Amino acid sequence: MTSIDTPQDAALAAGAEALRTHVRDVHDFPQPGVVFKDITPLLATPAAFGTVIGALAETARRAGATVVAGIEARGFLLAAPVADRVGAGIVPIRKQGKLPGRTVAESYALEYGTATLEIHHDAVGPGDRVLIVDDVLATGGTAAAAANLIRHGGAEVLGLAVLMELTFLAGRERIPSLDVTALLAI
Repeated sequence: MTSIDTPQDAALAAGAEALRTHVRDVHDFPQPGVVFKDITPLLATPAAFGTVIGALAETARRAGATVVAGIEARGFLLAAPVADRVGAGIVPIRKQGKLPGRTVAESYALEYGTATLEIHHDAVGPGDRVLIVDDVLATGGTAAAAANLIRHGGAEVLGLAVLMELTFLAGRERIPSLDVTALLAI
């Protein structure tokens, strides 16, 4: 039995339970052999979604975040309400070519090629304390690229907060400098 000693512990436990009951597995999506973790049932259930946002917000509050960065696309759905709850700014981390104006880019390797993320060149700066938010930590490539973008702007990266961590993909090993909070480890 796990003891709950702090408000963050209680929030994380409640968030994990909401995920266990409101995330469904979709087999063979987007390709054969992959089990996709679909969060749309969670998004469609206001009480469960609110519980998860509360857990992520407690993480942001405890870390002292002044900015919450959401990774496209599901990270946007989570980061915006978290930022609102803690009174922080929000920065979108987008796929290449989606932001207008001057951007900073970071490419990273995927199992099947490369991808590139971007933020506006002035999205963050010295003195900003940034928590990166996304739905899943898998191999860690996206998280590493996002952290590099935030650091490029001179901001402090407080860590990464995700709904789920796919532990069998060992993403934490690729991002050893980041504190990771996962509401549910799978």
